[in-house]
Order: sequence, then structure tokens, then C-alpha cells
Amino acid sequence: MAQSVVSPALPAAGSAPAPLPVRAILPWALFLGTLALVLLYFVGAEQGATSVFSGSAVHEWVHDGRHLLGFPCH
Repeated sequence: MAQSVVSPALPAAGSAPAPLPVRAILPWALFLGTLALVLLYFVGAEQGATSVFSGSAVHEWVHDGRHLLGFPCH
């Protein structure tokens, strides 16, 4: 007769996952939100009226991303 093997790595049937506290998620959410806004700025607005860097280096680095996301650039 074959024995059934139960993996100890799997949770027991019917057990609920432990909830994540907001204090654990909030720093990561703020970090990722800030990173997304900086990326959106560089893809969408850099080399325009609010340009931070002079020249066209940033524009050339994000040029294809601008077209992919629908931002006009020329």
C-alpha cells in the first residue's frame, strides 16, 4: 500500500494567509510611486519647457519610450 506524502512547505488546507500590515507596505509603495513619477517625468517632459538637463542626451535615451507611450516629441 502506498503512503501519501504531504509536503511541509505547503499550507494546510483551509488556512488563510497572514495579512500584511500597512506599515510594511507603505515605504515600498512610496518608493515605487516616486520612482514611477520620476520615470514618467523623464519620458514625458524632459527636454521640454521644464527641462532639468541641457542638450538632447536624455531625449535620445528615452526617445523610443516616448513614442511607445504616445508622448509627442517632435
